[in-house]
Parts: sequence; structure tokens; C-alpha cells
Amino acid sequence: MSNLLLVTGSSGIAAATARLACERGDRVFLIGNHDQECKAFCEHFTNAGYALADVRDEEAVANAVSQCLVRFGAIDGLFNVAGLSARSLGDGPLHECSTEAWSTLMDVHARGTFFVSRNVLQYWMKERRAGTILNVGSVLARAPESTHFATHAYAASKGAVESLSLAAASYYAPFGIRVNVLAPGLVRTPMSARAQSDPAIQAFIAKKQPIKKDFVEAEEIARIAYFLLSPESFPMTGEVIRADAGWAVTG
Repeated sequence: MSNLLLVTGSSGIAAATARLACERGDRVFLIGNHDQECKAFCEHFTNAGYALADVRDEEAVANAVSQCLVRFGAIDGLFNVAGLSARSLGDGPLHECSTEAWSTLMDVHARGTFFVSRNVLQYWMKERRAGTILNVGSVLARAPESTHFATHAYAASKGAVESLSLAAASYYAPFGIRVNVLAPGLVRTPMSARAQSDPAIQAFIAKKQPIKKDFVEAEEIARIAYFLLSPESFPMTGEVIRADAGWAVTG
């Protein structure tokens, strides 16, 4: 019996992981806010479905999880990957960071992860089912960089995701529910378009991520994410797994 993976987001790492899961025979349900991306994905893969919802919207998230259960009858794994950069909203060093950037990032990353995880955990606890949650953090939560990536609200919001994940991993372990964090470095996705077009950042990343000497590809992250969401990663829980091409260990 194939697994059902619930994935938040419809581009970048989310799309790459969902695509890999479908290609390997699993079923996927997307929660996204871009109708055309979700629709195109589900037209290509018959073992996929989706619901439109902003992860910041409590009611919309609850409805989306319910739609997933109606469509597929179960949820085996949850991948909380929906996210954004708020540089354009004023994210930056703490003394310059805008309230809008702080609130937006906390809403999408911390609040969104909370809403989706809560709904899935309520289902697992009620049905006495085991399951796996994988939350996307960031290398910046533990390995800051002050020249090109002084985005303190982003780092704080990912740190909140990490702390929530570890607390949940401890609590839910006796119920057979695993919770881990995947902390990427700089990945080539639509969210990093600004960085991809900046020659100074390109030169910086060639040294900061020396394993690649470049941006990490979404497909490379997807392979790790799929492993962590699959039974193959049992009994791992409460782990923060970096996938940063050497960022954290390179000065």
C-alpha cells in the first residue's frame, strides 16, 4: 500500500518532493495557494490531489486537511515546506527589520506549521495512527551569515519551527509519531530568485557552499526529504538534518 504524503506548497522544494513521491508510487495531496501550479501538478500525476489554502488561515487549513482525508482516506506523512522570503517587506538586521516582515514570516512559517501539524496530529491521535512530520527549517537558524543574509526575522521564524519540532518529537514519540527538521542552505527555487541574480551572492555561495560551489538544487533536497518522510528513515526523530553543501562548517 502506497503512502499518502500531505505537502504544503506547490513550487520549489515542495514540488520537487511531491514529484519524486508520485514517481515512486506514493500518493500526494498538496495544500497550496497557487491554483495553476497545483492544477498542473495534479493533471500530470493521477495519484495526486490538492486544496487551495493559505497556511496562515486556520479554517482553510482545517478544510484542506479534511479534503485530503475525504479524497484519500488517510495521511501517513506531512511535509511542511510552504514558505517565503520577506526581504521585499523589510526583513533585515533587527534594528532595521519591519514589523510587516516579522509578522508575515512568523505567520507563514511558525503559525502555518502549527495549523497544519495540529490538524494532522489530531487525526493521528484520534485514529491511533503512527505518522511522520518533516518541517523545513533553515541553516540560518543556527549558522547565521551577516553580510548577505542578515534576515533576522526569517532566521527567527525558522528557529521557531525548529523548537516546535523538537518539543513535538519528544511528546509524540510514545505514540509512534516522528518529527524531524530539514535545514537547507541556499537552494535554487523561486524564493531565491533575487539571490540567484546577484553576482556578489553567486561568488559568495561558490565558497560558502563548497560541496556544490553553487546553489543546492531543489531535487537534491527532495531526495533527502523523501527519505526522511519514508519508513526508510525509521527510527529517526527529533533530528535537525542540514542539507547545506557545507555552509555551516565553512567560514
